[in-house]
Amino acid sequence: MHLYGTQAISEDGHLTIGKVDTLELAKQYGTPLFVYDTALIRKRARGFIDTFKKLGVKAEVAYASKAFACVAVYQLAEEENLSLDVVSGGELFTALKAGFPTERIHFHGNNKSIAELEQAFDAKIGCIVVDNFYEIELLKEISERRQQPMRILLRVTPGVEAHTHDFITTGQADSKFGFDLHNGQADEAFKQTFNHEYLELLGLHCHIGSQIFDTAGFGLAGEKLIDKISAWNKAHDFTCTVLNLGGGFGIRYTEEDAPLEPQVYVEDMITVVKNKATVLGLTMPEIWIEPGRSLVGDAGTSLYTIGSQKTVPNVRKYIAVDGGMSDNIRPALYDAKYDAVIASKANAPKEETYTVAGKLCESGDKLIIDAKLQEAASGDVLAIFCTGAYGYSMASNYNRVPRPAVVFVENGEHQLAIKRESYEDLVQNDLPLTLKKGESI
Repeated sequence: MHLYGTQAISEDGHLTIGKVDTLELAKQYGTPLFVYDTALIRKRARGFIDTFKKLGVKAEVAYASKAFACVAVYQLAEEENLSLDVVSGGELFTALKAGFPTERIHFHGNNKSIAELEQAFDAKIGCIVVDNFYEIELLKEISERRQQPMRILLRVTPGVEAHTHDFITTGQADSKFGFDLHNGQADEAFKQTFNHEYLELLGLHCHIGSQIFDTAGFGLAGEKLIDKISAWNKAHDFTCTVLNLGGGFGIRYTEEDAPLEPQVYVEDMITVVKNKATVLGLTMPEIWIEPGRSLVGDAGTSLYTIGSQKTVPNVRKYIAVDGGMSDNIRPALYDAKYDAVIASKANAPKEETYTVAGKLCESGDKLIIDAKLQEAASGDVLAIFCTGAYGYSMASNYNRVPRPAVVFVENGEHQLAIKRESYEDLVQNDLPLTLKKGESI
């Protein structure tokens, strides 16, 4: 069995995380429960940051917080000297509540509202990643009216397709994100923002996809962006100070996945950019990256309590848990794969095959199909690995199911990071019917 971060198996066969027994966590906080191994998050962050330092390259490593956002994880990111990538007013508001340094916040999104942009100006954030011409007009109007400067990057689609799931590939020409690098859109965006009185154009941004296991795509995208920067330098004397190559670095979900270590992605990116810049006679820009899943994905483990079981003769065995697609939509949305273990029997051989079903009223609510597990009994705690990214952040109240609690663990200690929702929480924004009953139609 593959263990992640500080996961271990105790003498009595229990799965532990951060030297804390998962059965004790389930007992104290209830299930479903997200458990985050903060020591592993710190290790991943330092892997990226230290590589830039070792190679003497100025950089910012921004946590792509759409993967998992809350006050505590933003504070953890700040402790590890990360910057922050937010994609909504809600994420920005949370970052401000966390006391995150606003100069290290970058705001993304393909349809930022006027209110969100005003919020970003109010907070004096470090950078806005501009996605379209409509946004350029909004930024011009807001910055001129307020007479307030704002640093920007232009997000471009370089035409590089990552080897990944179709739904999460974003670097190709047909994308809802960014200015196309090859059809003149990026050049026009440059003309509209370069030398603006209040908009300081730092450089370019791209993101080629997610769950990527090699560096070739990043290198190719970097070369394309450097070529464009060189053209603008020759034509307009533009100096690019920042090149943001996005994120998408893969993690191991199952034995089929073979991710690279953080430093490998960084080293190969720097090599390509430095060589290309040297050939073209350009100053080496500051490199920004945006790891999200690769910081928190395999640091998260979901704990569930097994309830009912069902055997369909000659077809499959089902075990049902007390969560499901309401706290992990990825299997239904992306056909995502996971590994799991019965937390109290982690040392026992996996001799049974079960399909792990959720409790939501959907036939497609299956977390793992044909999971190899120890023999399961009602009341056992099931641990599903690598649910730290896009689990809680995409959670819903479908079927009016409350969202789970989130716990952080490290070095034998644990703390509640997000409280479990109650039934009262579910109805707190509901209002009673006040319309008068009319005649039947």
